[in-house]
Amino acid sequence: MPGTHEATHVVKVSDAPSPRHLLSTEKVYEGRIWDVVSDTFQLQDSGEALTRDYIDHPGAVAILPMNNDGEILLLKQYRHPVGMDLWEIPAGLLDVEGEEFQAGAARELAEEADLAAGTWNVLADVFNSPGSSSEAIRIYLARDLIEVPHHERHERTDEEAEIEFHWINLDDAVESVLAGRLHNPSAVVGILAAAAARADGFAGLRPADAPWPEHHSQR
Repeated sequence: MPGTHEATHVVKVSDAPSPRHLLSTEKVYEGRIWDVVSDTFQLQDSGEALTRDYIDHPGAVAILPMNNDGEILLLKQYRHPVGMDLWEIPAGLLDVEGEEFQAGAARELAEEADLAAGTWNVLADVFNSPGSSSEAIRIYLARDLIEVPHHERHERTDEEAEIEFHWINLDDAVESVLAGRLHNPSAVVGILAAAAARADGFAGLRPADAPWPEHHSQR
């Protein structure tokens, strides 16, 4: 019962690596962007063998752009697997060999939103769907924005050619999340994290180059 103990111990929960005995690994599907891998492993040294299939993903970055009025930029983009137009934040794969995480985020911000940022912080690090994918996503807050000159802008094709832009007040974005109107995970996490971080003027956020050991390249 709450209140029955004289003192409460504060425990900071933290995810941690948990290596297990890998018996075999096999690529069962090679795709254009990501592969499907089948691993057989043991939870305990004497335990039975378990097999799990999952998407082997290169990881991604997402960016919550915020202007000087505290508004954030959302992009509307068609997503075929769910058959919906989703309001999202700029994001993309970490599929350029040797590219630093923040550099990848800056590239995606320019390509998808025609913006560059002078101030970067980490909002959150998440696994998008850890039961079925190795995808790790780092979500940045980008401020002190400037527009990319027209002659330097990326030519968007396919689904990206239909992107629409909308600046929205952060509080209105939070309300949209809680009302169930926004569904993209990077946008949802980024919006709620930014709303929480705003309480101290974003002073508590990690720097853009904070360690990211959860990304497969850092293990």
